[in-house]
Amino acid sequence: MDINLLATFALLVGLEIVLGIDNILLISILTDRLPAHQRHRARLLGLSLAFLARCVLLLGASYILQLSQPAFFNLSWKDLILIAGGGFLLFKAVKEIHHAVEGFDADEAKMKTYSTLSSVIVQMVLLDLVFSIDSVITAVGLTDNLTVIYSAVVASFLAVLAFASKIAAFVNGNPSLKVLALSFLVTIGVTLCVEGFGGHVPKSYIYLPMGFALGVEALQMRLSHNMNKKKKT
Repeated sequence: MDINLLATFALLVGLEIVLGIDNILLISILTDRLPAHQRHRARLLGLSLAFLARCVLLLGASYILQLSQPAFFNLSWKDLILIAGGGFLLFKAVKEIHHAVEGFDADEAKMKTYSTLSSVIVQMVLLDLVFSIDSVITAVGLTDNLTVIYSAVVASFLAVLAFASKIAAFVNGNPSLKVLALSFLVTIGVTLCVEGFGGHVPKSYIYLPMGFALGVEALQMRLSHNMNKKKKT
């Protein structure tokens, strides 16, 4: 494998991991509505099915590229999928923020939101497909070497799978961090809708503020931890 293919592989892995972080945040919110004994199974099944679905998308990459052609009112099928996915993500994130801020009873919320494990998994896969459309188009635009593309997808999937449970548990165990994660999902939902309507939002405008906000939150959590230790002593 030459240096150009290695660079392309590294870039694709980075893009897929960023996409995977978005998925982990979403998965942590969706699986939180399930009983504790079903959450790991839901994460494993959801991520595995999403991985298989992304591989199928790559097999039909030429068809995916055709989704960029106009369909209705100068909007392509890709635009319509992004708008629908972004709208649903906005709905879910805002609803979860409302539950978190208002302090609704968790057991009551679970009964009202999901009745089966399959409904959670279906939502995880569908939203992953929405996220994957741009990823597939970008991957095909960077290289036509399917070995490199599939290797990057597999590598990023294994990385996400290895840390999904720990990140989800950490997010759900810290209420302020959970609200911050939901706010990120709101931002991503808005971005998907904007791009669906023909706008362009540079990814650096999204992920750099997210990284800064996470850094500030980490400092705040550290400060609270030290203050609690001093009070106990």
